[in-house]
Amino acid sequence: MTDSTTPRIVRLLPPRFSREAKVTRTGENTAAVLLLLATVAAVLWANSPWAQSYWTLLDTHVGFTFGDARFELTVKHLVNDGLMAFFFFIVGLEVKHEFAIGELTERARAAVPVAAAIAGLALPAAIFLLFNPSGENAQAWGVVISTDTAFLLGALAIIKPKFPGRLRIFLLTLAVVDDIGALGVIALFYTERISVVPLVISVFLVAAIAAVRLLPAGRGPAYAVLGFALWVALYLSGMHPTLAGVAVALLIPVFSPERTQVEEVVARIRAFRQSPNSHYAREVTRGLRDSISINERLQMTVGPYVSFVVVPLFALVNAGVMLDAESVVAALRSPLTWGIVAGLVIGKFVGITAATWLMQRSGAGELAPGLSLRRVAGGAALSGIGFTISLFIVDIAIDDPVRREQAIIGVLIASVVAFVSGWAIFRITDWISPPEPVGMKLVRPVDPDRDHIKGNPDAPLTLVEYGDFECPFCSVTTGAIEEVRTHFGNDLRYVWRHLPLERAHPRAFDAARASEAAALQGRFWEMARELFSHQDDLEWSDMYRYAVAAGCDIERFDQDVRVHPSKVLHRVADDAQDAEVMDLNSTPTFFVNGRRHTGPWDAASLIRALEAGRRR
Repeated sequence: MTDSTTPRIVRLLPPRFSREAKVTRTGENTAAVLLLLATVAAVLWANSPWAQSYWTLLDTHVGFTFGDARFELTVKHLVNDGLMAFFFFIVGLEVKHEFAIGELTERARAAVPVAAAIAGLALPAAIFLLFNPSGENAQAWGVVISTDTAFLLGALAIIKPKFPGRLRIFLLTLAVVDDIGALGVIALFYTERISVVPLVISVFLVAAIAAVRLLPAGRGPAYAVLGFALWVALYLSGMHPTLAGVAVALLIPVFSPERTQVEEVVARIRAFRQSPNSHYAREVTRGLRDSISINERLQMTVGPYVSFVVVPLFALVNAGVMLDAESVVAALRSPLTWGIVAGLVIGKFVGITAATWLMQRSGAGELAPGLSLRRVAGGAALSGIGFTISLFIVDIAIDDPVRREQAIIGVLIASVVAFVSGWAIFRITDWISPPEPVGMKLVRPVDPDRDHIKGNPDAPLTLVEYGDFECPFCSVTTGAIEEVRTHFGNDLRYVWRHLPLERAHPRAFDAARASEAAALQGRFWEMARELFSHQDDLEWSDMYRYAVAAGCDIERFDQDVRVHPSKVLHRVADDAQDAEVMDLNSTPTFFVNGRRHTGPWDAASLIRALEAGRRR
């Protein structure tokens, strides 16, 4: 794939269709393991014979002097106020990416996880305040609002529920909104004092950062210098300095690569192969780098350091808590501890599940095809694992060391209970309603309002084909399909779904996307005919010619595939994810009345299979 939306398929398609997605999930699981190990190490160290060295390390001062000026922080505050700015920087980059070109660009699809996230923020806080309605404890309500994304995805990987792909995307979308809420709470409710002059300087620095994108060169160093200056200004103003990371991230541009840029790089590569020299090599390197937005480049370069270094260090510094008999008993008797446990475990589960049910029932939003409420319930239970931001808010909301220990114990208890609850929900629901053997049953029923159907939409017989437009066998079977349709007449409905096998057919995804753009104008089958007729010429520039031949409004077609591509992308990705769930790996693959067809797909064989299905 080489058009402007190519990189987004990494997030939209399942691992079979993206090697990078496999690497991403492996990295997420590794990050979760490191976070868990750091947490265990902190607890063991804080309760070992060498516990004093742990507390001494946290209180050790580091800094620098410049003339009469002196700046220093303890190790704990260096991690919490300094290094965690990079954590919130990555969160901000992800938020910007999702709202600009990601899952949150499609209103109907994003509505459910957004509403669920808001309920998952509000209800836990309300439950916490039932336990702690007043006094010093009430200020810690922010501890229960956020979910730890790394632990959440790690827990999902450990539990391995059946068909987790759609749930994972739902939870990632929910986590983005959850992070936005947490950042807003930190900015609005956990700022104790405000110094006007540094705050005004911060505003000017934000304006300067916004203007960096206009520089012809040197944007990276400019972002770094101005970002550090903003961190210092916010620190002096009284606002939490980690918000500098969010501010910088939200001002960094994000875009999908343009096809013309990639084609120019390809031309330079050809020139380099004909005449290798350092000039062409630099041009190729620069062209490839510039074709990817700074947002995505920073996520790829800075993200691993945050996941594998910063977050584990944060856990090591903040998760240390005394677990002697006296501390544990005091925590178990404290409304602060139980408010945190109830808020995270009950509030997250009830809030997310109820909001999802209400959005579905009211028609205000829709779940992705194949994603059920029972799956969301299991994910909602796991969302009670509130660790990183929970401990972060514990540190800034609670000053008393004893109460801080009680809050940390509450976070640890809630995380364990949430994991066990999520595991139990997934296991019980799978036991009550065991899934079909993989690939033998159509996982998503035919939907006349969603699927591409030829024939009577209410016909008693159904033939579903998963194929791609570059597959020569799919092209050949079109004649067989027409013969089958003629045989059954109005008793048969034929359904086409996408399975772009990009390794074998590198232009299949582009063709599928073009067909969906035509479908938005009611021209799917006309476009499909054009694509099958020109299987050897499926470059993106050809798609516009085929769209015209299919009777499409070319300006609207261009808008749908380039300017607002999310709906088109989701249509293709939904079908491809269904294929991944069913372990489909060849085209064409047929389903007869919801059951997978095995054997030849010539007209006579398909007719026999359909007749047998009618008898059953």
